[in-house]
Order: sequence, then structure tokens, then C-alpha cells
Amino acid sequence: MTSATYRVTIVKYGERTTRKSDVYLNHHVYGEHDDPIGMDYFFWVLQNADRTIIVDTGFSKHGGEVRNRTFGIDPARAYAALGVRPDAAPDVIVTHAHYDHIGNLGLFPTSTLVIAKRELDFWTGPLATRKQFHYSVEDDEIASLVAADKEGRVRTYQDSLELAPGVTVLELGGHTPGLSVVLVDTDEGTVLLASDSMHYYEELEADMPFAFVADLPAMYTGFDTITELVSSGRVAHLVSGHDPSTLSRFTPVTDGELAGIAATIGSLA
Repeated sequence: MTSATYRVTIVKYGERTTRKSDVYLNHHVYGEHDDPIGMDYFFWVLQNADRTIIVDTGFSKHGGEVRNRTFGIDPARAYAALGVRPDAAPDVIVTHAHYDHIGNLGLFPTSTLVIAKRELDFWTGPLATRKQFHYSVEDDEIASLVAADKEGRVRTYQDSLELAPGVTVLELGGHTPGLSVVLVDTDEGTVLLASDSMHYYEELEADMPFAFVADLPAMYTGFDTITELVSSGRVAHLVSGHDPSTLSRFTPVTDGELAGIAATIGSLA
């Protein structure tokens, strides 16, 4: 019988320190001090006895270095520590095509890449090269998406997709035109991997949009969708895209190569 619950592993692979005015849109309108703020970089792995699903792949060495980001662990080492076998071609969900989410797609050269059609269409369209958008991507990484599509390895969807029993991909947009979030069933309740629909928990709590936004009304609507999913009880665990408090909210990994840089939700069924 196929299992429909998963262990979710949150892996922190990088970090940086900046200021609130750098991460919140028009931060001055909120009347707050421009305090320092950390930003952690994560990717996520869903596993059970039947399958492994990768959610985003982090930034590449080049993508991190040119933006002065700090590497914690090479994603390839982290995947190996979790027993992920690239040759088994696990599905890879691409929540959006920014450099810090698709920087290591080459680790999975035969995997199917799952991405919202709107997201793929935008980054392969005429507006993607405009400076305000192009800053957040790497040309060779977009080219890798295009190449995978030509190879027949890209699966696009609109609105929502049940990728596997217990895993649903939901298009919210906002931060990017086709940003996706992921709903995952675990034996501790349903997890919402918010990715960059909610970089920080404070974004949702204080209704403060992130500085980089393709569609501000869609970002606000995404906040409302997340709030409704949590308040209705459909979602038991909300996982941010970049908040440094994220790992402390869940079960820490205390041994092995990922000790101190990873946390889990649910058991490995």
C-alpha cells in the first residue's frame, strides 16, 4: 500500500545578515527602526518508504558568491546525508526560478522538474531580462530549465497539482509571477512549505510584503490564503522560506552531517 505521509526535512545551507529596509517593501511606512535582520537559505526534502521529492535546490557556488551569501553546506553533501540518490530521479518541485532556489538542478539531470506554467513562461519570456527581474536569476540556470523542458523533463501545472498522494503544489504568485507553495501530509499534520510567499513569519504577522515583488495584490492575496489555511486547521505547520527562527520551531537534527543545520516534521513512514 502506497504511503501518503512523509517526513519533511528542512535544510539550512546558507545565510546572510542585512537590514529590514533591504527585505521589506517600503519599510519606512511601518514606523519601525531599520534593525539588522538575518536571512537563512533553505531547501526541503520529502521522504517516505515509496518516494523522495525535492523542493528547490538552493543557490550555486557562483550564485552565492556574486551576491556575498555565506555557504553552510554544499547541497550535494546534504542530499547524500539524507540518502537522496540523484540516479533514482526524484521529482524536483521548483517553487520559483530565483537563483537561490534552482542553483543546483544539475544534481538531478534525469529528474522531472515541476513548475507552474506561469512561472516558466515568465522566465522564458521578454520581461525576464529587465533589470529589476533579472537581478534575481542566473542566465545559465534559466537555460537549464529550458534545456530540461526540451528534453521533456518539465511538468507544468496551473492553479494546483496533486503531485503524489499527500503532496499538493499550489500556485500563489506575488513574489514571482508563478510562485508555488507545497502542502505535505505528515503524521504530525499537514505542512505548508511557504517558500517565498512568506520569507519571514513577520511578513504574515505584520502584513509586511517582501521587497522583491512581481505582483503586490497577489502577494497580499497569498498572505490571506496562507492565513486561511492555518486558521481553518487544514495546515498544522507553517514553514517559512528564509526566517532564521525556522529550524527552532521544529524537531532538530542532532546527529550526523546535518546536526544543527536541519530540522524535521513527521516520521519516515
